[in-house]
Amino acid sequence: MSFIYAEMADIERKGDAAALCTIIEAKGSAPRHVGSKMIVFPDGRIIGSVGGGLMESRVIEEAMAALSDGKTRVLEYRLVDPSKGDVGICGGQVEVYIEPLLPKPQVVIIGGGHVGKAVAHLAHWLGFRVAVSDDRPEFCSPEAVPDADEFYPVKMEELPKHLKITSRSYLVLTTRGKDIDVPGVPALLDTPAAFIGIIGSKRRWIFARKAMLENGVPEEKLNRIYSPIGLDIHAETPEEIAVSIMAEIIMLHKGGSGKSMKM
Repeated sequence: MSFIYAEMADIERKGDAAALCTIIEAKGSAPRHVGSKMIVFPDGRIIGSVGGGLMESRVIEEAMAALSDGKTRVLEYRLVDPSKGDVGICGGQVEVYIEPLLPKPQVVIIGGGHVGKAVAHLAHWLGFRVAVSDDRPEFCSPEAVPDADEFYPVKMEELPKHLKITSRSYLVLTTRGKDIDVPGVPALLDTPAAFIGIIGSKRRWIFARKAMLENGVPEEKLNRIYSPIGLDIHAETPEEIAVSIMAEIIMLHKGGSGKSMKM
């Protein structure tokens, strides 16, 4: 099984996703023993085996579902009577544990100013992987934002060409104004990002949204945007604003309500 563990380490190092499938119980005549493992990748590729045949194809389907919803599974398969829906005729019974191996959620900060730097610091402390992008190189470096893991000194509209944005990416636009947002945001709307939030007042977003609509950006895409960004805690300083933003991201990531615990 050393190759399985080596592959798992490589998946974690690259920040990729996969599902680990392990036989945790085998009774009677079964094709593989307890501890047999298989890795299933998002594109359906596999490494290893839990027995082949119809059972393995069903495990792969469940592994793909686990990658989608992020939930573990324990599956039971009988290998007795296919006419009753069993997956084989060996005569045994198998239990398979499926564990999704998902990369750290990522906060992508576009705009490396005071608020962006504060968000990077807090997101890093909270265990997120942090990427920073700014079209001004002096605001997008380890010296400028020491808590970031990755740096992309490019225009916003070019960022998806350089950074892989996934359904576990939370985009935080702490930009300088609508002149940056209007040309840059449309490229982000075509990504599977879990969250796209833009700093600023309601008035700023109204003008930016209107300009993008006039440029032909579909309204349903613009409805993905959270702006103003963050929860209402009357934040004023960059650090307080960072708390407000990260509270909203954690709420969405964990499925919280944002209500006071007292309620």
